[in-house]
Amino acid sequence: MSGHVFLVGAGPGDSGLITVRGVEALQKADIVLYDRLVNPALLAYAPHGAVCEYVGKDLGEPSAPRQDQIHRLLIQHARDGKTVVRLKGGDPFVFGRGGEEAVALSEAGIPFTVVPGISSSIAAPAYAGIPVTHRGVAAAFAVFAGHEGENGGLEESHWQAAALIPTAVFLMGVERLAVIADNLIRLGRDPETPVAVISQGTLPDQKVVTGTLATIAQDAAEIRPPAAIVVGDCVGVRDKILGAVPA
Repeated sequence: MSGHVFLVGAGPGDSGLITVRGVEALQKADIVLYDRLVNPALLAYAPHGAVCEYVGKDLGEPSAPRQDQIHRLLIQHARDGKTVVRLKGGDPFVFGRGGEEAVALSEAGIPFTVVPGISSSIAAPAYAGIPVTHRGVAAAFAVFAGHEGENGGLEESHWQAAALIPTAVFLMGVERLAVIADNLIRLGRDPETPVAVISQGTLPDQKVVTGTLATIAQDAAEIRPPAAIVVGDCVGVRDKILGAVPA
């Protein structure tokens, strides 16, 4: 008898931001396979006796062999009749390779359920006081991967889109911050466009560095991943929001 796999978004870091559906899945898990950015406090929702196995990708580690092994583990445990929770940071389908895992499970005939999670692309800016959309300032936003490939992971058309969209959010790109800023300026974005870099978003040690496209690579030189990069005039709304919060 086949088990069942839940692909669960753990949220952006704050353990309180997992969904009720995600908690319910954890509460009936036999096996939990979790990633590097998952808050370990969430593992306490798993039943006593459940096996919690770390399968995260560490910085600098090649991802393909690890991902193939995760697929094998999901399929093997489910075929053994287990209820498996694949616990992933943020949302499984937002740069989380959840789509690849869903395809692997579907091809193997394994029943699965996707439980969406809150992506750091909106949660980290929100905790920093930055609305990714704001009336009269930004009517659209887009999220880009900033870490892959020779040129920051984006094709030229994607860079063009990032230069034009009112709010551009880059995940996994802090180590290529200068590349991101230079490409946006090259494609016509004003060098004075506000930028925020948010490290450890939604966690107690969250840090926010602000600057402009012209200065942010230097301003945020000490920031290390994980961090979200927000580009656009919406960053300027932060001062109004935080200034309006009573002391």
